[in-house]
Amino acid sequence: MPLAVLHSRAVLGVSALPVRVEVHLANGLPGFTLVGLPEAEVKESRDRVRAAIQTSGFEFPQRRITVNLAPADLPKESGHYDLPIALGILAASGQLILGQTGLAALNEYEFAGELSLSGELLGTRGALAFAAAMQASQDKRQFILAAANATEASLIQGLTILPATSLVAVVGHLSGQQPLTPTVRQTTPRHNHNGLDLKDIKGQNQAKRALEIAAAGGHSLLLVGPPGSGKSMLANRLPGLLPALSESAAQESAALLSLVGKFDPDSFGMRPFRAPHHTASAVALVGGGSHPRPGEISLAHQGILFLDELPEFDRRALEVLREPLENGRITISRAARQVEFPADFQLVAAMNPCPCGYFGQARCRCTPDQIQRYQHKLSGPLLDRIDMVCHVPSLTASELTQLPQGEASSVIAARVQQTQQAQRGRQSVLNARLTNAQLEALVPLEKASEAFVRQAIERLNLSARAYHRILKLARTIADLGNNPEVALPHLAEALQYRRGLNG
Repeated sequence: MPLAVLHSRAVLGVSALPVRVEVHLANGLPGFTLVGLPEAEVKESRDRVRAAIQTSGFEFPQRRITVNLAPADLPKESGHYDLPIALGILAASGQLILGQTGLAALNEYEFAGELSLSGELLGTRGALAFAAAMQASQDKRQFILAAANATEASLIQGLTILPATSLVAVVGHLSGQQPLTPTVRQTTPRHNHNGLDLKDIKGQNQAKRALEIAAAGGHSLLLVGPPGSGKSMLANRLPGLLPALSESAAQESAALLSLVGKFDPDSFGMRPFRAPHHTASAVALVGGGSHPRPGEISLAHQGILFLDELPEFDRRALEVLREPLENGRITISRAARQVEFPADFQLVAAMNPCPCGYFGQARCRCTPDQIQRYQHKLSGPLLDRIDMVCHVPSLTASELTQLPQGEASSVIAARVQQTQQAQRGRQSVLNARLTNAQLEALVPLEKASEAFVRQAIERLNLSARAYHRILKLARTIADLGNNPEVALPHLAEALQYRRGLNG
């Protein structure tokens, strides 16, 4: 009874777990059975594989075919099992000649690829996660996959990536007739420059200062101001202030985007900038589904999550941001499994101060009740986790026409990079991620500074979390000025960013 065993993987969270694809041919009535907890898209591979084998010039065996995807308790989804299933059928039926070692030669490879009815090999999600898991394993197999995924998988160094365009090409390689050419990595990390420059925004010096501080320390920022004051323009220019990602961070970000099929090799190394619409649900932000996939907060990992019109988001959707803002991870629990996704993002949000947007101006007709209801869409615990609140006022006509251009993003980015390097050299993380123990060691307060902070806490009724965030912010302000110690002016500037939504 012929049996062929091939190797593939199943994505679970950010991991790609090994899967044995066992294909068994037996006598009896012709049939094609798939077992091993396959989802609907895997079950449909029976028809795709049958057509692909026939249109590629091979014979589909009229025997009882059983395909087992082991382990049986691991759910299998996606169409990438098409290729190993088709190859297993050809090998078990004797149509794939593998040389002297026979079926054992299949143990040298892992396979992933969806088949079209013509036998063409199509790309699938998660190729980068597959490659990363293969590199971490001890098997050191070669990876045969669709050519569409080759550039993505080649980002993981130390693997032999063999791209193929069709089932016939893979058979030609395995039989030794026409070997596949390994892919050589060509993509290098890029800088975050998106063509937007801060010098294009006139005025708004305080908001630009807040943006620089947020970039230097990795702090979350809420911009509050009337329509047209430049809140979105400021937020969209934040990526240009940040240093390029390291190789490992770029791979982490790319792997998450690969899981949802949104990875672009040309943007490798650029910090992701995710800006979901305010109609996004909690699942869209956090991730989820019967087979959990990353949401916007994980897709923004190592980058920026921009939430425009913040109060217009569903309150339940916003509340799910609280835990990842603290610990940089999100855990999705289902009845059968629990999946953890990284979510170390920098939150930047924008909002109007009132429903009409013109609070404090003559044309504002919002009642105090309406303003209070609007601002109370943001809960206290969520606002407490936002490091900085910066007010962005409207500019007058003379300011718009007469003010000169400000500093270029490249100039500010140089200061930000120098500050971040100093922080990582001192404590390995940015100031926003300091623990309380590290904070006590790095921000010793003089008596005058301590008395100032104590008075501020009492008068403004600040929480312990807010107190620690003020110290982290003051540490970043001091770092930007190359000051080894946190002094009273640094604390005073940090404290002004804890003002309420009405200033």
